[in-house]
Amino acid sequence: MEFFEFLTGGISEFLEPGGWKMAVMWVVGALLIWLAIKKDMEPALLLPMGFGAILINIPLSGAIDQTLAGGLEMHGIIDWLFEVGIEASEAMPLLLFIGIGAMIDFGPLLSNPKMLLFGGAAQFGIFATITAAALIGFDLKDAASTGIIGAADGPTSIMVSQVLGSKYVGAIAVAAYSYMALVPIIQPVAIKAVTTKKERMIRMPYNPSSVSKNTRILFPILVTLIAGLVSSLSVSLVGCLMFGNLIRESGKLDSLSQTASTTFANIITLLLGITISASMKAENFVRIETLVIMALGLLAFIFDTMAGVLFAKFLNIFLPKGKKINPMVGGAGISAFPMSARVIQKMALKEDNQNHLLMHAVGANVAGQIGSVIAGGIILELVPGLIG
Repeated sequence: MEFFEFLTGGISEFLEPGGWKMAVMWVVGALLIWLAIKKDMEPALLLPMGFGAILINIPLSGAIDQTLAGGLEMHGIIDWLFEVGIEASEAMPLLLFIGIGAMIDFGPLLSNPKMLLFGGAAQFGIFATITAAALIGFDLKDAASTGIIGAADGPTSIMVSQVLGSKYVGAIAVAAYSYMALVPIIQPVAIKAVTTKKERMIRMPYNPSSVSKNTRILFPILVTLIAGLVSSLSVSLVGCLMFGNLIRESGKLDSLSQTASTTFANIITLLLGITISASMKAENFVRIETLVIMALGLLAFIFDTMAGVLFAKFLNIFLPKGKKINPMVGGAGISAFPMSARVIQKMALKEDNQNHLLMHAVGANVAGQIGSVIAGGIILELVPGLIG
């Protein structure tokens, strides 16, 4: 009899009230895997997240912590990875920033510094969404964690929601990475809603100024210092991003730079994806709030894009005719690098096949990477004080 119960224990658990939620998570996991493989949507993250969602929602799964017969404790690998890699010190999101920093060329931004303005303006959606989430009943830590989806930066979203102790870390991570993958669909709709065809056809000749080696080296150091003075809690986020970029620009660590931007970043991305699934346990994920967070995350992406575009239109009021900014470039101020810049280039060529905005958009896009991590630091600075 005991042997039979041993064999059927998982099925019995599944048939308990609420067991259906596990099946829902299997479907969610399968959907994420399908999007990764069939639609090529952030496969390095959505595939491990999807498989992890299935793995931890198998009844009595050995991948998560369990209390065995006789009161024995068994530690599951995914819960352990979450505790060590995210909960203890947010190590995985921060380490990923080193790889991202090693990928980024700040040259287009340094040769056209005014693009920094769009990296700030396009963070408006974060704070607008925090306000909207608070108004519909989320407490401040969950509202802030939901708003950070608008950073269009998965590691920042995970870190902020984890530090603030949000109950919806899993839903926030899924929303952040899913909408990053959907940037080519979301941004054109949002941009066209607030621009005219004439505005989208504005040409911006690219005349890059020379950027010295010393400037490229000093830039990550100065950004870290300035960000630290503005928001001390952003130092770990900005610092890891800029450390990766300093490795790239030093010219003395080419093999390490190559490793950081490829192999290292890929391994951390895969581990981060399956580790974050620890927060996707059925009892925490299958609830109406998850759908609300997905909706608010979409709103944050739309608001961010529109804010960047509208800010460019505002600047154009004061700029002479030959110096106008194509408003679409402002939409690239979100942190979804380099997807957003590519979307802007594609939209520009569709309106005018001789209008090349890629390098301007890249400048705004890398500025958005800086803006998003500073915004995350500001939220970590302000929200605990407001809660207290």
